[in-house]
Amino acid sequence: MKTYKLHIIRHGMTDGNLKGQYIGRTELPVTPEGITMLNNLKNQIEYPFVDRVYSSPMLRCRQTANVIYPDREITLIDNLIEYDFGEFEGKTAHELEHLEAYKDWASGKVGCTPGGEDNMEFAKRICLGINEIVRDMMNNDYSDAAVFMHGGTIMTFLASCAVPRHSLVEWATENGRGYTIMVTPTLYQRSGIVEVIDLI
Repeated sequence: MKTYKLHIIRHGMTDGNLKGQYIGRTELPVTPEGITMLNNLKNQIEYPFVDRVYSSPMLRCRQTANVIYPDREITLIDNLIEYDFGEFEGKTAHELEHLEAYKDWASGKVGCTPGGEDNMEFAKRICLGINEIVRDMMNNDYSDAAVFMHGGTIMTFLASCAVPRHSLVEWATENGRGYTIMVTPTLYQRSGIVEVIDLI
């Protein structure tokens, strides 16, 4: 039975990453230093050949896709947009650590930031985005695809659906890097499980 490979890659470095801010829906570009880092990575590692390139519609993901696969058309997947941090948007953990609402959210006591997105709904949304990609690959007989995502979306998706099982923070990845996952249609359609088979 045919399997499908998705090479999930985190966007390049932004100013928010450098400052340690929670950046969800804010449109930040990849920094000039981040672009240089991505170009250096292209010379150090071999990004896989792919049949198709998918991306979150946010600028930082689109820019990263254009650097790594400059001659490829990008298919945008709205459901891969980063988490809505609500009132925590643009803040650092240090700035928020005195707030009870932040402590409750960071500890997992509550599943939603004030004015933000519910954690479970976020996970479901990402899975819908991946479903859209897998269906498109199956319908068009694509075998390999690159998927440009945000750090939070990568961690949440893999913590929800991937084997081997790891906690959310164990799936953290650096800018411009990520994971190769294998999708077996029967397993995926039955249980929503994907297998992580390599690092990028």
